[in-house]
Amino acid sequence: MANWVTGKVIEAKFWTDALFSLVIEAPIKPFTAGQYAKLALEIEGERVQRAYSYVNAPSDNRLEFYFVIVPGGKLSPQLAKLKPNDTLQITDEAAGFFVLDEIPECKNLWMLSTGTAIGPFLSILQEGKDLARFDNIILLHAVRFAKDLSYLPLMKALEQQFHGKVKVVTVVSREQCSNSLHGRVPALIESHALENAVGVTLSPDTCHVMLCGNPEMVRDTREMLKNSHGMVKHLRRKPGHISSEQYW
Repeated sequence: MANWVTGKVIEAKFWTDALFSLVIEAPIKPFTAGQYAKLALEIEGERVQRAYSYVNAPSDNRLEFYFVIVPGGKLSPQLAKLKPNDTLQITDEAAGFFVLDEIPECKNLWMLSTGTAIGPFLSILQEGKDLARFDNIILLHAVRFAKDLSYLPLMKALEQQFHGKVKVVTVVSREQCSNSLHGRVPALIESHALENAVGVTLSPDTCHVMLCGNPEMVRDTREMLKNSHGMVKHLRRKPGHISSEQYW
């Protein structure tokens, strides 16, 4: 069972009025890229906790988390007030099965995310382990506005680092933006615009899809992949083509 330990804020980065990241130091146990920890603050006499995925690679002792301020939320507005040297609580053991060890063999790995759910994929790619078995890795980040693409420079750096293996796609839904697809992820799959953008065919014979984001996107994308591409949910006892993790 995980224990609570104290973490110290090293850096607070505000990307927009609503999006921010915290870099902390804490005596945690080793974790696997793609996993999450629980963070907590004492608020009005009670410990308020939420699960957040690591953005950093497991080999990096600077622990990074990506947040959106939830209007009326108990925890996120308070986390946004933290400054360097402030403290918070973090579980010393990570959890979750949204990791490469759970992904079956395939040629093409699709990493589809919305909002702050880009975190697990950045952790996996920054760690860089077990990626040689894939011919192509498509990293998609879908947001409402272009300003919400907080980690685009890192995504582009990873694209360069892997010499064409990693293909970055950004999707903006609320405005037209050059160099980004426009619309919602399920619709871009249905129209084949996503496949055309990266030059890789979404096929159950060659692909596995990792979905991470808001429940609506995960549900609708999973349904679209099932209906239009014959792809089904992946389970340990019944292998399939889609792995998912919902944010909230």
